[in-house]
Amino acid sequence: MKHQATPYLTFNGNAKEALEYYKEVFGGEVIGLQTFGESDFETPPQMDDKVMHASYKKDRLVFMISDSFSADAFKAGNNISLVLELESAEEIQTYYKRLKEKGTVLMEIQDTFWGATYAKVKDEYGIIWDLNFTKDK
Repeated sequence: MKHQATPYLTFNGNAKEALEYYKEVFGGEVIGLQTFGESDFETPPQMDDKVMHASYKKDRLVFMISDSFSADAFKAGNNISLVLELESAEEIQTYYKRLKEKGTVLMEIQDTFWGATYAKVKDEYGIIWDLNFTKDK
């Protein structure tokens, strides 16, 4: 098993500001910033310039960031999910099935516009898991 859990930080509309702050504090770089307006997802117009997804990297410090587009989804202290970058279609299916048995599906497993199979599940202990399998190009 070669998995590494990557923290995913969710912000209430100020993710770009937070990214700039982390760059000032740690150095490093922002990788692959996409706004909701650049995506295929239907979201409220006020979210167009908000961060749908970005990665931050400085040496071995790596985390992902986005803004929440639902006030109900954002609760201070509950804004982290763990991302598992998986190695096969079978593996993502296996973990998805196991997690959803006693958990809550937040996003059904699906193919995405970023070239991956993806799902989001909150486990029975309240931990949110983002399962991502990037397909070969």
